[in-house]
Amino acid sequence: MTLPIDPARIDPDDVGEKRAVLEMDHEEAIEHVRDVFTDAGFGVPVEFSPSDLLNEKVDADRDPYYVLGACNPAVADRALEVTDGKLGALFPCNVVIWEEAPGRQHVYHVSIMRIARLVGMAPDDDEMAEIVAETGELVDEAFEEL
Repeated sequence: MTLPIDPARIDPDDVGEKRAVLEMDHEEAIEHVRDVFTDAGFGVPVEFSPSDLLNEKVDADRDPYYVLGACNPAVADRALEVTDGKLGALFPCNVVIWEEAPGRQHVYHVSIMRIARLVGMAPDDDEMAEIVAETGELVDEAFEEL
């Protein structure tokens, strides 16, 4: 199968990539990121630790890795409407936290709204552009507070 887009040509800004490094322990970072995203207008309806699961199920010996599934309900509702429900397949907007070294956590996020537009799941119109801009502002606000 040939990919419809060349991943090497995608700029991190095209997918709304955000990164931050936190100098704190893993559990403290999870709480901090959850609080910051909640303060920025997101709920966190889903969260889990892939590292715990993989270490238990396949003896993966993974360092701490955690996923917060963040969601702004008003924006999510609009996004579902303009994509005829398709964007729900990418919900929620994940923010991941992994331990690079003890006391050093990496926080990472990409925009599902931007990715949906890139792959044709969402329309390339003014309404979706407003949704992308709004979610981008919310995520920017959260990352500024990290």
